[in-house]
Amino acid sequence: MTKDETIYRMIKSDREGGFRILLDAYQKPVYYFIRRMVVVHEDAQDVMQEVFVKIFLGLNKFRGDSALSTWIYRIAMNESLRFLNKKEIKVVSADNVHDELINSLKASDYIDYDNKMAVKFQEVILRLSDKQRVIFNLRYYDEMDYQQISKVTDTKVATLKVTYHYIKEKIKKYMVEE
Repeated sequence: MTKDETIYRMIKSDREGGFRILLDAYQKPVYYFIRRMVVVHEDAQDVMQEVFVKIFLGLNKFRGDSALSTWIYRIAMNESLRFLNKKEIKVVSADNVHDELINSLKASDYIDYDNKMAVKFQEVILRLSDKQRVIFNLRYYDEMDYQQISKVTDTKVATLKVTYHYIKEKIKKYMVEE
């Protein structure tokens, strides 16, 4: 039995106790996924709170068509994108949001600023479109296979592979530029 199946069975038998176990298992990886999307710690905490409220309220709607973790990441992705879209409306354009995220990155303790390559790497990731950033983060950081990412993003596996290859090339090009 997988971790997801075990947690799901616990939730079915004891909703609140199972949810606490779910939180223990997924709070940290979901937080970092969200943080990589929204950058600012406080924003990530706010989005994460929304995610886990939606998970708790929607547990009885989970049909088990996919892994529990896939469902959780899909909710996290949707809430992160919803947050960024609200931010985009306030700041006027997507380009401004990317600049604002990069400025937030520079103002945070998210990375080691003595490591110029790490800073440059994070900057190029923040310059990706939201969808590209989701795909990159799920594959690179969360080490999901394309099948899982496909279920989270509702994108065909072949499209994901091409997109991920394009993203890697874009990152490589940016990293070698001065």
